[in-house]
Amino acid sequence: PIPTPDTPELDGKARIMDFKELTAAQLMAEMDAGWNLGNTMDALRSVYGLPTQHETAWGNPVTTPEMIQLLADTGFSTLRIPVTWEPHIGPDYTINAGWLDRVQEIVDYGIDCGLYVIINMHHEEWHFPSVENVEEAEAFLTAVWAQIAARFGGYSEKLIFEGLNEPRMKGTPQEWSGGTEQARAVINKWNLAFVQTIRAGAGHNDKRWLMVPTIAASADETPLKGFVKPRDDKVIVSIHSYTPYNFALNTRALQDTAFDPSNPAHTNDIDAMLKRLDTYFVSKGIPVVIGETGCLNKGNPEDRVNWAGYYSGKAASYGIPCIWWDNGIQQSSTGEAFGIMDRRNAEWWFPEIAEAFINARKQ
Repeated sequence: PIPTPDTPELDGKARIMDFKELTAAQLMAEMDAGWNLGNTMDALRSVYGLPTQHETAWGNPVTTPEMIQLLADTGFSTLRIPVTWEPHIGPDYTINAGWLDRVQEIVDYGIDCGLYVIINMHHEEWHFPSVENVEEAEAFLTAVWAQIAARFGGYSEKLIFEGLNEPRMKGTPQEWSGGTEQARAVINKWNLAFVQTIRAGAGHNDKRWLMVPTIAASADETPLKGFVKPRDDKVIVSIHSYTPYNFALNTRALQDTAFDPSNPAHTNDIDAMLKRLDTYFVSKGIPVVIGETGCLNKGNPEDRVNWAGYYSGKAASYGIPCIWWDNGIQQSSTGEAFGIMDRRNAEWWFPEIAEAFINARKQ
């Protein structure tokens, strides 16, 4: 049977660990700089197969303990594991046992290296934020998260759950522009349902730190204004920000390769974004994690190092952890090249970027 808020219990495969209570400030300091295992457990596959077939469907190798040990050895503190659950859900919202086991294996790689680990719901297609869809999507959300909470309920404070990835009005003109007031209200409702589901679970789930996003995980003004934080003192706001857009993310601006930390024209967008997050959340004691950030490889390694150091260091001055988006792609004709780790050899393609991203936070 699926664990529900009425019958909280731990899955038999849950590891039982001690749980350390931390303030928000302590947690943010310990999470520090992180790295995403992108295009891996979040890959979509139309034909069902073994968990590792899904894991490698987008061209990345099977995840190994050596990859994750490299993160810890380099000085990263957090591993984010994007997970797409939808292809692995059967009747009555039951998660495929093999898939859940594989997610747990990778979580354990991070936990055993002393890292904070975040697991989420990533490329899901069931959560278009509309009034017509609100109840059906909430049923999926809560049933699946109840099972995840049962499996991981015994884990320590090092494991963090993130309810949704970038919930938005996909395929509409409002997809990346803040959505509608109705859509923002629906996402607020789902965020609350997620928190309540976890809190009703067994083990340490009554006190686990949880992440919830704004619409599209956006740091723009409209999404921040429309966000309603669940009434819970262990909720983190989840934000994604690849800024400035033309330098960091826009694949149609591959000629935009320069980043000079002393040039306000290059740094103003980063400064303004972080100031907004401080105004709406950090200054009010609400923790924020930038769960995805990074800059494309445009054959500009020095500028990328400059960007990584400036962005991460500036975020650290506000007490905001940053997690690099790594999709495992070093070079790409389409521009989608965020990879900095050579996963097949468990070494860095761009060690200078990794070091700048980490070391800037210690200054």
